[in-house]
Amino acid sequence: MLELGFREIDVGGYDSMKFIREMDVVVIGGGVTGTAILRELSKYVLNCVLVEKEPDLALGTTKANSAIIHSGFDAPYGSNKALTNVRGNRLYHELQDQLGLDIKWLGSLVVAVNDEEMNTLRDLLARGIKNGVKNLELLDREATLAKEPNLKKEIKGALWAPTAGVCWPFGVALSFARCAVQNGAEVITNCTVKKILTEGDRVIGVETSLGNIKAKYVINAAGLTADTVARTAGDNSFTIHPRKGEYILFDKTASESLVNGIVFPTPTKTSKGILICTTVHGNTFIGPNAQDQEDKMDKSTTSMGMNEIISSSQKLIDKLPLGKAITEFSGLRAVSDTGDFIIKEGTVKGLIHAAGIQSPGLSAAPAIAEEVVELLRDIENNMVLKSNFKAIVPKRKVFTDLKKEEQSKLCSENKLYGRIICRCETVTEGEIVDAIHETCGARTLDGVKRRTRAGMGRCQGGFCGPKVTQILARELNIPITEVLKEGVASAMFYEKETAGEDA
Repeated sequence: MLELGFREIDVGGYDSMKFIREMDVVVIGGGVTGTAILRELSKYVLNCVLVEKEPDLALGTTKANSAIIHSGFDAPYGSNKALTNVRGNRLYHELQDQLGLDIKWLGSLVVAVNDEEMNTLRDLLARGIKNGVKNLELLDREATLAKEPNLKKEIKGALWAPTAGVCWPFGVALSFARCAVQNGAEVITNCTVKKILTEGDRVIGVETSLGNIKAKYVINAAGLTADTVARTAGDNSFTIHPRKGEYILFDKTASESLVNGIVFPTPTKTSKGILICTTVHGNTFIGPNAQDQEDKMDKSTTSMGMNEIISSSQKLIDKLPLGKAITEFSGLRAVSDTGDFIIKEGTVKGLIHAAGIQSPGLSAAPAIAEEVVELLRDIENNMVLKSNFKAIVPKRKVFTDLKKEEQSKLCSENKLYGRIICRCETVTEGEIVDAIHETCGARTLDGVKRRTRAGMGRCQGGFCGPKVTQILARELNIPITEVLKEGVASAMFYEKETAGEDA
């Protein structure tokens, strides 16, 4: 990530305030929404920076969700969710090749187990058609089982949405950020926004843990803390509360006894339901549940939650291979008091919110970015498109996906590609080094994991973790004790304290 060059600059009339940087736009939040906005902004002749409080991008809702690009039939007609979901789904088809995104267009099934649920599916079909979703279809029992033969034979039917897909959410956010940076934008991590700075009725910048940044415009994409950030500018127009969702992830060898694609139950008022879904990397998961809570930091998993996920999944499939579960995790969704995405100008001039981006926020992200930039264009009449915008982001090669000849060539050019660090996922040292030094590169153990899958396999980093830690220390030129697992207080190793005479 970018290191700020600290210097005080002359800011004219703001003599009492010291700024380290002067920008046109500051984006707060490095999730998929913030990075998509930064990429959209980088199409224009603007000085833009994204600030993220964590050591890496996409550590909030983007990190732990169902990774589905929804087709758009679920959201209420005319809502921000519906409009941006359908548009976002279409945009991903264009962005997939440009940004090298890992997306599998598998389609989704919403399964009914009784006649009442079949009626709900008919309502969803009608809503989806009204929302503009293409090629929706109601399937009977036989057609549903033909697509997913491991489902219970007692099911009634399903709603088939062929335009849905699965992706790698962290990879999406990272590609948005890398595209923005190659077009002149900046990304700064470990940078906490303490306050949006205002003078009179307008924004003049942000106060951060690294110093003040002067800016004409601030875009609030701060996820779960978007309401807290807004209040620092005196904007109390909305609130956010967290909704936890827990998951169980299975080893790749369990996939044959589960599902081929995306399988939802019939949804409830608060959730799309506990689903069974494959991933772009070949694993399968079950989850999430939906638990409203007050704590915006609590991502713990519970035995009650696990039992709920298992029980619900067993309504759709007879035998869950629970012995092949390799990890449990949870994520928090940012639920707004409006029940919809908040995409609007703030109560002070120069502030724009992209808040309350819960599901289908991942699906909607590129369309939300368009909406935010359109709001900015309405305010700033002099925005000029770049003539040299670079839309293509080179995709890093995955060693195990290469042909034998390509692997041999890589190993002969760089011996690090001949050293396997992660045995479960066959990740080489060369790939890990590349992930550290690339644009918006890894700075933590989990940052390497998300970029290369080292540590995501059956042993969950039990064997490769210490080796990756050594590589990070070497490549970043820092002591082992400064290597972090994830957040700022997650050191992997500590100096051994010498016992005193009185010990």
